[in-house]
Amino acid sequence: MRRRASEHRRAPQAPEERSESGGEPAALIVRTLAGLAGVLLAVALAGCGGPAPAAGPTALSAAPTSPGAYQGLQLDPPQPRPTFTLTDTAGARFDFAARTRGRPTLLFFGYTHCPDVCPTTMADAAAALRGVEEPLRSTVRVVFVTTDPARDTGPVLAAWLRNFDEDVPASFVGLTGTPAQVEAAQAAARVPVASDGGRTHSAELLLYGPDDYARVAYVSGSKPEDIRRDLPLVVRGT
Repeated sequence: MRRRASEHRRAPQAPEERSESGGEPAALIVRTLAGLAGVLLAVALAGCGGPAPAAGPTALSAAPTSPGAYQGLQLDPPQPRPTFTLTDTAGARFDFAARTRGRPTLLFFGYTHCPDVCPTTMADAAAALRGVEEPLRSTVRVVFVTTDPARDTGPVLAAWLRNFDEDVPASFVGLTGTPAQVEAAQAAARVPVASDGGRTHSAELLLYGPDDYARVAYVSGSKPEDIRRDLPLVVRGT
């Protein structure tokens, strides 16, 4: 993925104000906090195969993992399992909350023509499951919701997902719907709604536990081992 670079001409700076505590300059603290917010937002969005667009107003509610906790990004606060109904690859209605309730579930929004983030994420999910022992492995569900419903029909989704799930116990679930339904599903999952024809979409792989909350997510740079190590913790509710 390529990121846009912009040049700014530096304006004359006024003397920096010191914080009341006498520590770092107040202006520096503000700039640092703004920079951290920008980093989290960039992590939350993926512009597959093209330049990343300007960031929108949606922010990622994630914090770096604290020592001894999850390997992924710890969500603060935990996110409830979303409620939405879409169409699976066989053309049947799929009520996400009802069909996955009480099960460890990995949820991702992307599209099959994505050249990088989406196939990598699905491959990582499959690789993680191969390293998980039974019976836990068979209980995990992986759900992929397209952000490009115009091209990602049921047969297209099914054929694409078979590239990743052939040797895992439970087939990956592919879901599509009308553009309005897909947008509503993203909003329900509290991720940024995709733009640019679905090409710019959330980069979060959300992991919901048996208590129906997501406390951890995985983004670019996460490894299959991170998911594999976190799954037992999520199931135990720790």
